[in-house]
Amino acid sequence: MSENSIETSNSLNFYNYLCQKIGSEKVVKIRRLAFLIYNIGQSDTFISSGSKAEGLNLNGSDIDVMIVDCLYKVYESVTDVYIEGQGIPFVMNTDDTQPCFTQLYLNTHITQNLTPEVYGSVLNMLQQRYLGYVLSSEQYKLFKLSSFGAEQIAKIHGPCVTDGNDSYDCAFCLKCDSWIFQAQPWIRRPRTAWPAPTLIYKIISYGVLFVPIGYKGSIHENIEWRISFSEAEKILIFSFSHTQLLCYALFKILLKEIIEKHEDLKGLLCSYFLKTLISEETDPYVWRPDNLIPCFMACLERLLYCVRYSILPHYFIPDNNLFFLRFNTHSKNKLTTMLVNLYEQGINCFASTDTLQNQQNKSYGINKPFIRRNNVFLQQLLPTFSIIRHVYCVDRVDRFWRLMYDFLHHHRTNLSSGLFALQLSAAFMIVPEATRYPNSSGNKYHYVKYRHDLSHLMIGLHSDAVSGLLMLASFFYVQKKLPILINRNSIYSEEMYSREHLSRIIK
Repeated sequence: MSENSIETSNSLNFYNYLCQKIGSEKVVKIRRLAFLIYNIGQSDTFISSGSKAEGLNLNGSDIDVMIVDCLYKVYESVTDVYIEGQGIPFVMNTDDTQPCFTQLYLNTHITQNLTPEVYGSVLNMLQQRYLGYVLSSEQYKLFKLSSFGAEQIAKIHGPCVTDGNDSYDCAFCLKCDSWIFQAQPWIRRPRTAWPAPTLIYKIISYGVLFVPIGYKGSIHENIEWRISFSEAEKILIFSFSHTQLLCYALFKILLKEIIEKHEDLKGLLCSYFLKTLISEETDPYVWRPDNLIPCFMACLERLLYCVRYSILPHYFIPDNNLFFLRFNTHSKNKLTTMLVNLYEQGINCFASTDTLQNQQNKSYGINKPFIRRNNVFLQQLLPTFSIIRHVYCVDRVDRFWRLMYDFLHHHRTNLSSGLFALQLSAAFMIVPEATRYPNSSGNKYHYVKYRHDLSHLMIGLHSDAVSGLLMLASFFYVQKKLPILINRNSIYSEEMYSREHLSRIIK
């Protein structure tokens, strides 16, 4: 067998193994669809991001949430501010900032039409500069942190507000509906076939976001905002071939389970840098399952080059060198040596990781997914939404109706129908606590309310039997009624019991 044939065979075997460990195309599709449906159940301003939303569920993957603050609207120039009533207008100024950063100046002409309540909400976050009033990114984060309430433990982590357990990051951001001037060259960049013109149009039509963090070391860091292309990046990730996505996952494992085991190297590299490496325009034909190992090695060699010469251009704004002043002499030498050693080992370097430690001894035969309409399997693939359900509290009944509308109008397959059903079932559990009943009294009113709440809680059992049964138990406890289980699909409650007796039964 020739050397090329051996390499092709090894790549195919490794590809099949990764499909088992990381996820097949079908599994990744389900994960993404679950998050998209969850987004529908939130609001137009809610964006799930990060590895989980991209379809990966690796060790240490967290839940990232971006929430567009509709109280503010960003424009690239004063002449663009022409719509009143679309939020407090701020205008970009990049004269005194590094590439990919900006200051946001208040447009005082339009603010004359704002109500005192709306204008007063932003007043404490403004700082006066020579061009006018600028929105402080530092004060904005502190304001959002305070909105979480004293009962919730939260802290600031970069541009995000993070819960006390570091289980999710929530980045409140501002939005500009147009594609900004700094990123215009990306549209006309010479490329082969990827990304396609339709994909480019979709990306630029969304606009850009601004997250509250300044350029590290800048004298104006506290009033600078970083230009974010998170939605564009997610669109590009979704367009990756499965080989590209697996290669990206390999780099994340390399980072989390090998490089960051060294305390002095933690934080030097991040997923965004790896995503930038994979996103370089190359011939889509190269990213094939039988070419996975050469693709990974080529990307690793590129990373080594970037670290060695301290240069990694931002994907959308190349003037921003992501590795500028990133490393000191010690960390650069250590990281370079480590990457050289990893390159020499090839894919055998993953033998020391928890995720892929058995890849050398594992059978590579991949099993066909048994998805179809198996709700138990679908439930296992659904992301854990319990953490982020209360990150941003809008009217939860409105979210329920949004889910229902999209389910009736936009589900296309049995898969999406099943995921919508699970999300709707989960939504039913919060309807009783969110429903506003008219003030009334009498047995008939209480009976109607009781039957209404019970029916919704019963439907909620189909999404999460454990928490659903706990909610039912609490419901019956409050109602002072004992549930009589006839079968697993029907619960009746007619006999009255004392709180003390019911407490003993629940325990």
